[in-house]
Amino acid sequence: MTDVAIDRTRLRLLSPHELRPLTDRSDRHGGLRLAVHVGLIAAGAALVAAGRGTWAVVPAMVLHGWFLVALFAPVHECVHYTAFRTRRLNDWVGWLAAVPSLLNFHFYKHFHYAHHRYCQDPARDPELTPPAPQSVGEYLRRLTAINYWRARLAVADRVLRGDFAAFPFVPDRARAEVRRSMAAMLALAAAVAIGWAALDPWGPVLYWIGPVLLAQPILRAILLAEHTLCAENGDTLANTRTTLAAWPVRLVHWNMPYHTEHHLYPSIPFHALPAAHARLRPHLVHVARGYAPTHRAILRGLAAR
Repeated sequence: MTDVAIDRTRLRLLSPHELRPLTDRSDRHGGLRLAVHVGLIAAGAALVAAGRGTWAVVPAMVLHGWFLVALFAPVHECVHYTAFRTRRLNDWVGWLAAVPSLLNFHFYKHFHYAHHRYCQDPARDPELTPPAPQSVGEYLRRLTAINYWRARLAVADRVLRGDFAAFPFVPDRARAEVRRSMAAMLALAAAVAIGWAALDPWGPVLYWIGPVLLAQPILRAILLAEHTLCAENGDTLANTRTTLAAWPVRLVHWNMPYHTEHHLYPSIPFHALPAAHARLRPHLVHVARGYAPTHRAILRGLAAR
């Protein structure tokens, strides 16, 4: 991490009076957004069904897959316990929503807390393992999600064996819970795949595995834009990027593109992030008008090396 002195008072941009209404969690808001998301997944599945046996099934699978991989957004909210007011709803919805991408909720919770605590610190931020792409080839490989799937398998293998040496961010007291959660997740995923295949041999491929593989690069591109080319220090205003994404992206990703606002105030739930952005916008260092400008800048930098 770059050795710079951070004026922490500069990051206290909202007074307690301003912050209090923005941090109100809501089962109603969470339930409505979850219902919309489930409806989009159902609509995507219907398009896949309508396209079976034709080439139209491929774009339908990509769209359906986008809705599936975007379940990462409610997982992310549930990890912060901001998707719902009821704590148990956050735990159950977050755990189930993570299964389609084989992302274990309990493991990710500790991973993500460490990311917030040490954001953009190359030595301690687990999101920088592996580090940001250093070549065009690494960039393209990152977008294919090959690294993601290898990491998911490696993490599952180590956790099931009780080997947490590579995961110091998981405290000793939580390791048994993470191990049980991982085993349950894999058992559920296997049971669903096997049972589904028994009823419809192509079902898991067309409606789950194929769409998730095809669309995971969309999520990789979104996540790569959150911190790449930002400062490697503890200044949240400088080490994180907000992206002014189109409203469908904000809808499907639960306002996650307002990422600097989230890092500044993780207690603000997804439905209040637009209001937080309106107040914080003058202070933000990195604000991109869509994801394309950020990725063009990344590629220009990599091509110039």
